[in-house]
Amino acid sequence: MNAFTQTILQWYAEFGRDLPWRRTRDPYPVWLSEIILQQTRVVQGTAYWHRFLERFPSVEMLADASEDEVLRLWEGLGYYSRARNLHAASKQIVARGHFPDTLDGIRALKGVGDYTAAAIGSICFGLPAAVLDGNVYRVLARYFGIATPVGSPQAQKEFRALAQQLLPADEPAAFNQGMMDFGATQCTPRSPDCLHCPLQKGCNAFRTGRTSLLPVKKAPAAVKEQRLTYIYLRVNGCTAIRRRGPGDIWQGLWEPVATDHRSMPVVTSCPALTGHLTLLRSGVKHQLTHRRILADFYLAELPSRPELPEGYRWIRETELDRYAKPRLFELLLESL
Repeated sequence: MNAFTQTILQWYAEFGRDLPWRRTRDPYPVWLSEIILQQTRVVQGTAYWHRFLERFPSVEMLADASEDEVLRLWEGLGYYSRARNLHAASKQIVARGHFPDTLDGIRALKGVGDYTAAAIGSICFGLPAAVLDGNVYRVLARYFGIATPVGSPQAQKEFRALAQQLLPADEPAAFNQGMMDFGATQCTPRSPDCLHCPLQKGCNAFRTGRTSLLPVKKAPAAVKEQRLTYIYLRVNGCTAIRRRGPGDIWQGLWEPVATDHRSMPVVTSCPALTGHLTLLRSGVKHQLTHRRILADFYLAELPSRPELPEGYRWIRETELDRYAKPRLFELLLESL
């Protein structure tokens, strides 16, 4: 075993995080944690992990749930495609009769890529597959002085081969989790604790003064700005909502009357709203990965139900909690 691998294993044994899903090798809670922690910090994700296990103690119960129920429980985590994939994969597992125990089988689950398959495979089944995520890229780039821009096909191939070479076949779970924890708590993106780092002597970035320069990242995609107007209709204790369609950023979630144009063409198609609009909030900012949304919230209290575009349904306001909603809709409700 080389010095790098041995150091990571020793460090993890002493300083590894005590996370609840690490107290089991049952693939269901481990898989659940991996899906939740995609694009989500551990602190926030832990509460959702507990919430899902409490509501769906088994994969069969998750598979039997409605998509609306899964999406409602997911509210606040964003990237809702993860929730839809989670639900779809649970049905795959139930149809199969057991959780897959090979890399190809795990990777065949909806929403599972190479990283998640390697994590589940190594932790639950002892499969010798190295994980490769942002933490692993950072640790390897700094220690070995690799300047290949991460995110490129060349980097993925180069770093994956290196991580696999370093992986101890008899302790893949400890090494993978050690690499993730080391990057998350020791070799952090900003202000890494280099002075107390057990890898300091062999670290190329520390020796050459390039800690802040590695890993090299590709230029981020430009952030687009989008204007959005929400109109909350209130008619005798009822309101109108619609479900966003497939291929949308909030696919499957429910929202009030909405338009992507500040001029609110919905008013033109619905003259009954004229003279009944009250501005609640203007320019509410909502940041997505590559999109910044600026939203205006309006309230329209009407004596009778106006005719609305196709796709809307009227519900009692007291029933709103039954519907999964994007964060912007929640902010609108808080503004009422």
